[in-house]
Amino acid sequence: MFKGLKPIVYGGHEVWPLIEGGKGVAVSNHQSSGAWAAAGGIGTVSAVNADSYDADGNPIPQVYHGRTRPLRHQELIQYAIDGAVEQVKRAFEISGGKGAININVLWEMGGAQPILQEVLSRTKGMIAGVTCGAGMPYKLSEIAAQHGVSYLPIVSSGRAFRALWKRAYSKAAEWLAAVVYEDPWLAGGHNGLSNAEDPNKPEAPYARVKALRDVMREGGIPDTTPIVMAGGVWHLRDWNDWIDNPELGSIAFQFGTRPLLTQESPIPQAWKDELTKLEEGDILLHKFSPTGFYSSAIRNPFLRDLESRSERQIAFSLEHAGDHTHQLDVGVKGKNFWVTRGDLLRAREWFGHGYTSALKTPDNTLIFVTDEDRAIIRKDQADCMGCLSHCGFSAWKDHDDYSTGRLADPRSFCIQKTLQDAVHGGDVDKNLLFAGHGAYKFKKDPFYSNGFVPTVGQLVDRILTGD
Repeated sequence: MFKGLKPIVYGGHEVWPLIEGGKGVAVSNHQSSGAWAAAGGIGTVSAVNADSYDADGNPIPQVYHGRTRPLRHQELIQYAIDGAVEQVKRAFEISGGKGAININVLWEMGGAQPILQEVLSRTKGMIAGVTCGAGMPYKLSEIAAQHGVSYLPIVSSGRAFRALWKRAYSKAAEWLAAVVYEDPWLAGGHNGLSNAEDPNKPEAPYARVKALRDVMREGGIPDTTPIVMAGGVWHLRDWNDWIDNPELGSIAFQFGTRPLLTQESPIPQAWKDELTKLEEGDILLHKFSPTGFYSSAIRNPFLRDLESRSERQIAFSLEHAGDHTHQLDVGVKGKNFWVTRGDLLRAREWFGHGYTSALKTPDNTLIFVTDEDRAIIRKDQADCMGCLSHCGFSAWKDHDDYSTGRLADPRSFCIQKTLQDAVHGGDVDKNLLFAGHGAYKFKKDPFYSNGFVPTVGQLVDRILTGD
C-alpha cells in the first residue's frame, strides 16, 4: 500500500480516493466503472449518449429518423437517458455493493438538464454522485440536491469555482462531495483553458490547486472535502508531496487515460493498440472541437487533416478594399471574393492539388477542401442531431430558435459522429481518439511490457502500490 494513502468516506462507506475519469460516448461504460467500484474505488459511468443493448446484448445503433433537428434532438435525449440508465444498473450490479458509482455529464451537451434529471430519477440508490464539467454548471447543485446525490464539479481554476460557489453551490453546500481540478494542459478530452491562459505555456498544477483550496476555505468548505487531481496522474509516487499536505487539504486522484488500456475497457482493440505506440508529444491540444473548448486527443490522421484544412485558409473581402485587390477565380462561384495577390496564388496552387472547393467560415475566411470532403462536411452538418447545447460545426443551439446565429464552421467536425464511430469499431485513423498527455507512458511503463493488458482490478492494485 502506498504510504499515506487512506480510504475516504463517500456514498456512506469507505472507498479508496481513486476515481475513474468519466469519458463520454460509451468509453466509460458499465464494464469499466463497475469493475473500478468493485476494486474499492469510485467508478464513473459516462452519461453522454451511452449505449443501450438489444435482447442479445449488442449495442443498439443510435439512428435518427426525425426530419428536423429539433425532432432528432428529442431522439438523442431519449437515447441518452435510456443508455445511461442501462449502464448505471449494470455497473451497480458488477460493483457488488463495493466502492461507489458516479455518473459524468457534460454541461454543454445537448439536453443536459432533462437527461440528468431523468437518469437520476430512474436510478435511485445506485448513483453516489455526479461529476460535471465542460461549461459552468450552475444548476448542478440544485439538481443533485433534488435527488439526494452528491455533486463533484469539474473546474480548471479557483476563479471558476468561486463563481459557481457564490452563485449557486453555497446554497447546497451539504451535497458538495469534492471539487475536481482538471489540469487544462494535461487532461484528455475537453478542458477549461480560459482566454487568459496560454495553451502553449502550461502552468504547474500545485499552485493552481493551492489557489483552489484557498477559494474553498474562503467559502467555509472544510479541508476534509477533497480536491480531486485530474489530468497527468499516472503513478501515485509522483504525487507523494500532495498526500497529507496541510496546504492542500484532502486530495483524491482521478485516472482517465490509464483505464483505457484494461480488459474491461470497451474501446476497440485497434484503439488499445494505438495507445501502446505513442511517443511523448503525440497528444495534441487543439481547438477544432465544435464545442469551442480546447481538447486533447491523439494526433492521428484525423486531427492532422483538420490541421491542414485550417492551414489552407485565406481571408477575403466582399469588395475591393485595402490590399484585397484581386478577385478569387478558383473554388468559388461568382466574382464577389476579393483577396490579396499572395492568397490568390496560394489558392490556385491548392486548387491544382485537388482542393477545388472553397468553404466560408464565420471569420470571413475561406478554406479549401476536396469535393469529396465538401460533400461529407455538408452532409454531416445537415444530419446534425443537436448533441451539444451550442455547436460551432452546425450552428445548432438546443433552445430558443435553435440557431447560434453564426455561420456553420467547416473547420470543425461532427463530434457525435466521430466519437460513436471510434468506440464502435471505426477506423482509428479516421476518428477522434481522446487521450491525456501522459498516454505515451503506456509504452514506457514496465507494467505493460510484453503486451500485458491488466484487468481493472489489477490496475487498481498496481496504482495502490504507488506505481
